[in-house]
Amino acid sequence: MVLTLILSLIGCVSLFLAVWGLTVTMPTSLLARNFPVDVQACLKPRLESLPMSFKRIVGWIILIGFCNLFLGLFIFGGIDGIKNGYAFWQFFLRFFIIGALVKVFDIVCMDYILLTKTQFFQHYFPETKDCIGWKQFGYNRKQQIRQCITIPVCCLIGALIFSFF
Repeated sequence: MVLTLILSLIGCVSLFLAVWGLTVTMPTSLLARNFPVDVQACLKPRLESLPMSFKRIVGWIILIGFCNLFLGLFIFGGIDGIKNGYAFWQFFLRFFIIGALVKVFDIVCMDYILLTKTQFFQHYFPETKDCIGWKQFGYNRKQQIRQCITIPVCCLIGALIFSFF
């Protein structure tokens, strides 16, 4: 259980660092889809004129690194589970705890606190300072619900894969 909580903490920290790094470098305009609609509209001219630069390449490296790290958390947890003789439901529980804690961190810390209570994004995107979207917690409710449904499904698949080893 301790390792599961440590992996969850690593997932939360890496999510924050990835959001920070991707906000600074903005490797692709597709990332702006995660912002409120009015913020996307304000950012559109800037994002359309972004040239490919070293900074954006670093952003792509951060994005790829985060995806690999996040996948690696589950692989590491699965390998540890194999070493400790985990059964299917133990794998599922470990994966679900990691996924759920990271999702709760995402909703509470990233969406509620970082997005609506601080000026974090406005610091990097000053043209969006007056957008109302920064104060609208829950603007991405459908996306969050989809992810909350996807997490247990992926955990079941991961548990199934690792329980065969």
